[in-house]
Amino acid sequence: MAGVLTVAAYICGRYEKEFGQKIDEMKLQKMMYFAQREALIQTDKPLFRGTFYGWKYGPVLKDIREPYQDPSLLPKVSPKEEAALAPVMDQVFSEYAEKDSFSLCRLTLGEISWKKSRKGIAPAENSDNAMKLSDIRMDARRMKERREKLADQGLV
Repeated sequence: MAGVLTVAAYICGRYEKEFGQKIDEMKLQKMMYFAQREALIQTDKPLFRGTFYGWKYGPVLKDIREPYQDPSLLPKVSPKEEAALAPVMDQVFSEYAEKDSFSLCRLTLGEISWKKSRKGIAPAENSDNAMKLSDIRMDARRMKERREKLADQGLV
């Protein structure tokens, strides 16, 4: 299992290499969520330990907010770590990296895990309600089933 800051550093570095600019924080947060969900799809295991919270614009990992502001707090990603992250991150980057932040936000607002964490919270408020890993697993199963149906129909 990778460290949450290692995954964040990987996404930041790869995004800058591929797109020539720094990833914005909202996009980083959503890419982290999709990376966690993708790892559950591919391996049935979380990619990293970390708690997402159901904020008004989608899942947020508080652990990466300060390191995003001060990149010196992010670790250097070794070639071995890059290789271990590649299967999950290749899928995440191919599906989501070119989308704008608000499109990613809208996608995450459709996730069961986010919706469950928002129960009783006003739409304009952030929340300290944690998103449960078991609920993210449900989202992963839904996505895996959707991909399988599309593949069966020859659409992928």
